[in-house]
Amino acid sequence: MTNGLFSGVEDMLFYTITDGQEQVPVSHFISALKKTGLNASDPRLKDCMDKLQRSVTESFHDVMMDRELFHKCVGGNIVLLIQAFRKKFIIPEFDAFVTKIDQIYDTVQKNHDGHVAVYIPHLAKFSPDLWGVSLCTVDGQRHSVGESKQPFCLQSCVKPLEYAVAIHEAGTEKVHRYVGMEPSGLKFNKLYLDEEDKPHNPMVNAGAIVISSLIKPGSNKAEKFDYVMDFIKKMAGQEYVGFSNFLFVLCSIEVTCESGSVMAATLAHGGICPITGERVLSAEAVRNTLSLMHSCGMYDFSGQMAFHVGLPAKSGVSGAVLLVVPNVMGVMCWSPPLDKVGNSVRGIHFCQELVSSFNFHNYDNLRHFVKKQDPRRQDGDDRNKSVVNLMFAAYSGDVSALRRFALSSMDMELKDYDSRTALHVAAAEGELQSIGGS
Repeated sequence: MTNGLFSGVEDMLFYTITDGQEQVPVSHFISALKKTGLNASDPRLKDCMDKLQRSVTESFHDVMMDRELFHKCVGGNIVLLIQAFRKKFIIPEFDAFVTKIDQIYDTVQKNHDGHVAVYIPHLAKFSPDLWGVSLCTVDGQRHSVGESKQPFCLQSCVKPLEYAVAIHEAGTEKVHRYVGMEPSGLKFNKLYLDEEDKPHNPMVNAGAIVISSLIKPGSNKAEKFDYVMDFIKKMAGQEYVGFSNFLFVLCSIEVTCESGSVMAATLAHGGICPITGERVLSAEAVRNTLSLMHSCGMYDFSGQMAFHVGLPAKSGVSGAVLLVVPNVMGVMCWSPPLDKVGNSVRGIHFCQELVSSFNFHNYDNLRHFVKKQDPRRQDGDDRNKSVVNLMFAAYSGDVSALRRFALSSMDMELKDYDSRTALHVAAAEGELQSIGGS
């Protein structure tokens, strides 16, 4: 049995997860994790999951999670798990949030507008029915729905990433000697320059070509590619990043919705990958990148996107839309049918529905926008509801609920209208023995 600083806290956490039972199936623990948004594959939980897997492998019968196994497995992850189960992540009611995300996904799936790009043979082979969405929060909470594991090419979604790498390495002043920062008002593939003879911004083809020349100057193409690829893998937390050899090299980097959402979350998290904790990009590089995505990232729809959705995003003709909700989460949507300006129809529709439901628009007032939900706020954290729940748990001797309240940092000294605490109520109802046992 583990002794020391966290032993009592670990016991409280264990009984919170098991609802007061002395043992539960291992699957119950994994399921409880998932409800907080944590995946069993999260690299931060590797030590915990490895120990759990060894216990399962070494056993000749069905393994149950008891206190001893719990202490053995979670020791190195206790801080992360307490954060998760105290609902201290950026989206505390994650289960309810992703239920709404799935509803939006289902609504958008019914949209059959647009056409798959056929001018690139590799893209023409994809079915118009393919539709996937993944999200990753700045705390590493994950959710995916649909075709989230199917690899696809980043195409123009790579442009903000290579720009971020260039800024990270060379700085704003040097990079913008060679490329502007204004929307062009022209098609993305027009090789026009501004009045200073520079490409308008890094999100059009001319600008992206200049940016690629600024990364590792003097190196050959293979070295440059490996260098950028290394950054992109770090942004994706070492999740799937591949390569499909056609067209321009960087545009042909392959991701999935799942790995792409981690890259977007790294941008949402100021350049730190949420699932590894590694700083991949400087804060300056991320701020610049999000600013240009906001104004120039969606081809000829950029102005409307900024107006209606109010979030930085970048699209690609593969059907990808990389969306960033700064300081909250990153999203990767993918569906091949495109509208007339080259954006994924379902991807745009999803972004619009997301901002209609939640107050993620850059200019939504977080306090006074009553028509939208704010998933960053915990349900029922107003004092009156907390007092009622606490007193009722004490009145009925619900030790499991009391443990859960204590773990969630609720003030256990809250008083009711008669200035009674939970202890008073428990004593009055003869529940002192069970309360003492908690």
